[in-house]
Amino acid sequence: MRVFVTGATGFIGRIVVEDLLGAGHQVVGLARGDEGAASLAAQGVEVRRGDLSDPQGLAEGARDADGVIHTAFIHDFSKFMENIEIDRRATEAMLDALEGSGKPFVGSSGTLMIPVSGRPGAESDNPLADGPTSGRGQTEMLTVAAADRGVRSSVIRLAPSVHDVERQGLVSMLGEIARSTGVSGYIGDGTNRWPAVHRLDAARLFRMALENAAPGTRLHAVAEEGVPMKDIAEAVGEHAGVPVRGFTSEEAFAQFGWLTMLAMTDSPASSAATQQTFDWRPTHPGLLAGIRQGGYQL
Repeated sequence: MRVFVTGATGFIGRIVVEDLLGAGHQVVGLARGDEGAASLAAQGVEVRRGDLSDPQGLAEGARDADGVIHTAFIHDFSKFMENIEIDRRATEAMLDALEGSGKPFVGSSGTLMIPVSGRPGAESDNPLADGPTSGRGQTEMLTVAAADRGVRSSVIRLAPSVHDVERQGLVSMLGEIARSTGVSGYIGDGTNRWPAVHRLDAARLFRMALENAAPGTRLHAVAEEGVPMKDIAEAVGEHAGVPVRGFTSEEAFAQFGWLTMLAMTDSPASSAATQQTFDWRPTHPGLLAGIRQGGYQL
C-alpha cells in the first residue's frame, strides 16, 4: 500500500515507518521542517510538507494514499485542550477525505481515556465522556464511527508508557521530576497501576491494523496490563540515584504538578482481545526490566 503517515518523524511514527517499509509498503511521511524532511527522504520515504494545523493539506494527503496511519499529536501540555481540538479537526478532515473509499485509517488514542471501573480496561470499553481528557475520547469515537461512512477505520489505544532506550512515555516525565526534585515518588501506597508496551511492539500493531483491522475496531497496544506505580518509582529512583518515597494526596501536586491526577490513577488495561484477533504477541522487554537492565535514558 501507499501509506500516508502523520507524525512520521515522531517517537512512535518513526518506528511505524520503519515497520511499514520492512513489510514492503510505500510510505508518504508528513514533515514540518527541513530536518524531518531530510530524515524521511534518507529512508526512501516520500515527503509531504505540512502539520496538523492544515486540515486541507492532510485531507489531500489522505485522499492520495491507499491508507492512513495517524500518530501525530502536539505534546504541549500547557495547551492540551487546544491541541485536542487541533487533532480532532485534523482527524475529521482525513476521515471526510476517505469517506466511501473503503480505505484503512488507523488513529491513535490512549488507555488512560478508558473510565476507571475496578477491572482492566477492555477494547470494548467506550472512552471517557467528560473531564479534561474526554476530547481525545471524542476523537476516538469520531474515528470508530467513520466505519459507518465507508472507511475501514480503527483506533489503537496506547499504554501511557510506550518505552524503549530513547524514551518511556509518561514515565520519562516521572524521571525528569525525580531529577529536578531529588526524590522519586508515588502517591498513597503506590499500588495503582499503569500499563506499558515496548515501542517496537506498538509499531507492529499499527501496521497490522492497517493491513487487517475490521471497520470500527479498537485495539490495545498493551504488553503489561498494569505496573504498580511504587515499582516504577523504585526503578526510576535506582536509575536516577535518588531516594524513593510516597506522597499523600495533599502533598502530591507540589511533587507531580499537572501529572498528579494521572500519577494517582489506577488504570490497568488488557490487550486480550487484540492478541486473540491479530495474533499480536509483545516480544520485547518490559518497562521495569528496560529501566533496570536495558540502558534506558530517563
